[in-house]
Amino acid sequence: MIDHVHDLASVREATDRLLAAAATLDDAAVAAPSRLPGWTRGHILAHLSRNADALVNVLQGRPMYVSAEARDADIERDAHRPTAVQLDDVRDSAARFQAQGEVPADWDRRVELRNGVTDRAARLPFRRLVEVELHHVDLGVGYELEDLPREFTEREIAFLAERFTGHPTVPPTRLVTPGEEWRTGGDQGPGVTVSGPAPDLLGWLAGRRDGAALDVTGGALPVLPPL
Repeated sequence: MIDHVHDLASVREATDRLLAAAATLDDAAVAAPSRLPGWTRGHILAHLSRNADALVNVLQGRPMYVSAEARDADIERDAHRPTAVQLDDVRDSAARFQAQGEVPADWDRRVELRNGVTDRAARLPFRRLVEVELHHVDLGVGYELEDLPREFTEREIAFLAERFTGHPTVPPTRLVTPGEEWRTGGDQGPGVTVSGPAPDLLGWLAGRRDGAALDVTGGALPVLPPL
């Protein structure tokens, strides 16, 4: 069951963790490469700020971004700012998102995101949580997939499994971690089972790890489409 109030509280807590970690960085560290190819830590912080504002747009019935080009240009524009400015922007934009989340609304309504993707409004706080938690890991400042709350890790595995369900290039795949399992991929051809610790499973599904730590039976480790 999606609980947007619970998820908004989780977003607030995750944002506070990220801000505390980023506050230890100087300007040179923010300008240094992150774990995401082609992005500095400044790019990640700028993206988080603009993503919060973009989700406010969605909740208010406007397009998420003016265009893909405008989104990329805004991130590039804001990526090279001093650490203090970056942190203020992350904090202020997060507050705008939280404030919008407290506005009485029909949380069961469908809203449109990027590239024609639609979802229930109630799922947007979790989508924001994904951005904050995974990009905190991407900063490379000591917060790892193993540090993510277990509830978040399992929900994001389930979310990504749902995303890849029915994809024609992904074979029928059973995802197994101690105490939990999910199904994903198509329904044609022999199936495979991918098992291992939840952080490693999430890392593979989210494109943060190569899956080398996972056990695969019934075939090769599936090649996942880009997120």
